[in-house]
Amino acid sequence: MRSRTTMELFQYWNAVRGDRDLPRRDEIDPAHIRSLLPDLFILQRQTNGGIGFRLAGTRVCALFGRELRDRQFADLWLASDADGIARTADQVMTQLTPVLLYASGAAESGEELDVELLLAPLASPDGTNDRLLGALSALSHPAWLHMTPLMRLVATGLSLPDASRNSPLDRSYEISTGAKVGVAGGRGRDNRRVPHLRILEGGKSG
Repeated sequence: MRSRTTMELFQYWNAVRGDRDLPRRDEIDPAHIRSLLPDLFILQRQTNGGIGFRLAGTRVCALFGRELRDRQFADLWLASDADGIARTADQVMTQLTPVLLYASGAAESGEELDVELLLAPLASPDGTNDRLLGALSALSHPAWLHMTPLMRLVATGLSLPDASRNSPLDRSYEISTGAKVGVAGGRGRDNRRVPHLRILEGGKSG
């Protein structure tokens, strides 16, 4: 993990869930992660099957120059990546496995920005695992940041954090589309699959 925000949110999520697969939304106390809030978001599975923003922090919205609440998460991504990203988010919910995404943000002016996203499973207050707690962090701070909005994100990598306590990152991968591969994910689930991504050893390191 390259971002302090990502690391701190992952550690907080891990602490709140304890020995369970995931925490509930009402167990997340904003006061305990106050400094992270501008970079955080919550996604929720919708009745139409889409995954949309329920909440988005001020810096996340500023990156794209618009309010993201109620918008589709997939709409932030290059069209060719959108379906795969939506399936990844859905799998985080259904398989209860946190994921790190690496991406390059592209502005209309041609400027580019590397970002890191954490997607961690989160339950509704009734226990339904239909939400994600996320963070989106810029990995550099150029002068144009928050003045020139990003038009889209292009996926460049994916990694699986080690969800065991006190182990912030397991291993990293590079991704490309179009193949199925088994991957080792946290808490002993060694046969999980990310169906739309090819995952290769030796990607970005944490």
